[in-house]
Amino acid sequence: MSVLLETSAGDITIDLLVKDAPKCCENFLKLCKIKYYNYSPIYHVQPNFSFQTGDPIGPEAKDSHGGTSVWGLPDGATKRASRPDKAAFRPEFASKRKHAERGTVSMATTPSNANPEERLAGSQFIITLGDNIEQLDGKAAIFGEVAEGFDALEKINTAFIDHSGRPLQDIRILHTVVLDDPYDDPPGLVEPPSSPMPSAEQRATVRIAHDEVLEEQHDVEQMERLRREREARAQALTLELIGDLPFADVTPPEQILFVCKLNPVTRDEDLELIFSRFGKILSCEVIRDRKTGDSLQYAFIEFATKEDCERAYFKMQGVLIDDHRIHVDFSQSVSKLSNDWRSSTNSKTARSKGGFGGFDSLEKRRQFRGAEGGRERSDGYNYVFEKGERRRAAQQDAGMLERDPVQDRKLDREPLKQRARSRSPKRQDRLERYRDDDGGRRREQRRHRSRDRYRDGRDRSSR
Repeated sequence: MSVLLETSAGDITIDLLVKDAPKCCENFLKLCKIKYYNYSPIYHVQPNFSFQTGDPIGPEAKDSHGGTSVWGLPDGATKRASRPDKAAFRPEFASKRKHAERGTVSMATTPSNANPEERLAGSQFIITLGDNIEQLDGKAAIFGEVAEGFDALEKINTAFIDHSGRPLQDIRILHTVVLDDPYDDPPGLVEPPSSPMPSAEQRATVRIAHDEVLEEQHDVEQMERLRREREARAQALTLELIGDLPFADVTPPEQILFVCKLNPVTRDEDLELIFSRFGKILSCEVIRDRKTGDSLQYAFIEFATKEDCERAYFKMQGVLIDDHRIHVDFSQSVSKLSNDWRSSTNSKTARSKGGFGGFDSLEKRRQFRGAEGGRERSDGYNYVFEKGERRRAAQQDAGMLERDPVQDRKLDREPLKQRARSRSPKRQDRLERYRDDDGGRRREQRRHRSRDRYRDGRDRSSR
């Protein structure tokens, strides 16, 4: 016995295991017969694991009741059970059947409220998308296997899904066809004459319809524009991170004009005189090379109001100035705005605090002692022993002390005193002890040597 599921991803043929799970097969066959699964969404897609379906409205909808078995006699329009006490049943768990192969079909079960060890099933079923899915063994009751339609399973497996496993573009069961049904219909079961139309609750759960064609962007100009916009946003974010922009979405001022193709001889005063007839000008600057001072042939003109700037833009485009036809456009530069913001930020933080860079615990690194903001130009080398001379020279330069020519000449002629060598305490004690013990004997020896030399000299002179 087999059932054909016509889905928006393709047809899936399921062979039923009647001998292993007769009750599950009967429930599934009869629900397909009364078109209960028509327009049911596919949800809880886990790539290479499984997907779940069977809830006619969908578990995320507020009107969803989770589905019902065929013995609950669901209504054809609302899909709700006419006999709620029969909405669930106890499925069969075949011990020899495992979720070992891709395409295994099983009923989704949930623990019973009365007995947690007992599991109940309704209408929802699971189809595996991978091999050896041991996590479902004992929790899902196997009743069939996919015979045909593995390409449809692959489309479902690779579909784009959200965080809950719901495909972004709907994948739904469109029709169900029972190829063979050996079971008798339960009492009160009514088979519809044709496939019913989707209910209002089902239509409300549509995100992107399964038959909606998503057009790809093939316009070269539009794709290039989108690429440039993404690149500009990325660069703006980088400038924000390094502190060059106050924020990434900063917009250029609307009252500044950009003028280019100027004659190199055109000056700031010339442009200001020409554009001043459109309104008050706050600043007019021709950009020049920093080293040579030559004009770079473009300028920025800032007006007091946006209206004056727009009037100048429409009137001055293509006008001849100094034999050059200029080009006028609205400024896209935010460098001036960034400089103002950076200066304002620094003045509110670092400049108002002590220390270096706004931190009291930091001090500016100095290469030479006494250097403030750079190396001092002096005749000395800023050694420690020159501190007095440097202080006196600084006071004299500031006019606090009068210079003494005699003292200056004396300081120039007097050489620097050489610092005495220090001795360790142990060595000093040793020398003092040596002097105390042997001092007398050494003096006596020196006296005897001098007396002997005197006698030798007198003897030689007498000879």
